Amino acid sequence: MTTLSNDQIRQLNNYSVYLAPIGRSLFDAKNVENALPVIKLISQAPNDPIAASYFMRRVGMFISMQFYMMTMYDEIWDGPLEQLHFFSTTEYGNKTIGTYIREEHFRHVRGNRSEEVQLILEHQCDAIIQKLRSQCSISPITLWENVFGYLLWHYYVFFDNPAIADQAKQDWILLQNEEIWSSFTSKSYLAVYLKGKSPAELINSKVRSTCCFSKDIPGLQKCGFCPI
Repeated sequence: MTTLSNDQIRQLNNYSVYLAPIGRSLFDAKNVENALPVIKLISQAPNDPIAASYFMRRVGMFISMQFYMMTMYDEIWDGPLEQLHFFSTTEYGNKTIGTYIREEHFRHVRGNRSEEVQLILEHQCDAIIQKLRSQCSISPITLWENVFGYLLWHYYVFFDNPAIADQAKQDWILLQNEEIWSSFTSKSYLAVYLKGKSPAELINSKVRSTCCFSKDIPGLQKCGFCPI
C-alpha cells in the first residue's frame, strides 16, 4: 500500500476517479454484465451497444489513470474487480458515471513492468470489455479505442517532459508489445490503432477506425478522433 499525495488525488478526481464514495455505488466491475440497463438509464443511450461504448469511455479514464500513475509515480491500483465501484454523478450538467476505488489497493510498481502492463490490460480492461460484449453486439475495437484516446494524450504530454520522457517511452513500447497482448487476445489493438505513428503525430488527427457513438448521447458531442 502507498499513500497518495494531494496532487495524485487531484489528478484522479480530474478523471472522475475518487477515493471516497460520492453517492451510492450502483455496481462494480465484477458484475458489469448485469449493469447495462442502469448504464443506459443514466446515459440516456438509445440502445445497449451505445450504452456499452459510453461506459467504456468512463472506464477508459480509470485505465488511462493507471498508466499515468505507473509512468509518473511508479504506482498502480491493484485491487479486485469487486472493489472497482461505479456510481451516478453529474458533470457539466449531465448525469454520468464516476469511479470509486480504495486507496489501500495502490502499491508500488514491481520489477517486471511488462507484468504490470499485462495486469492492467488483461485483468482490468479486457475483463470489463468481455463482460460488456457478452451482453450486446459491439466491436472490441470500438471499446479499446475508447481507452486509447486518453492514453494518447497522456503520453503526448509525457514525451515533452524531460524528467520522465525516457520512462514514458519504455512504458509506451510495453503497451504495444505483441507478446503481452497475445496472452489474452489476437493482436495488439494499440499497435493497430497507432499504425507506427507517435502520439505527437496523432493527437489532432482522426486516429480512430470506429465511432464511439458519443454523438448519440444527449448532452455530448462527436469526439475529436471520430473517423466519420
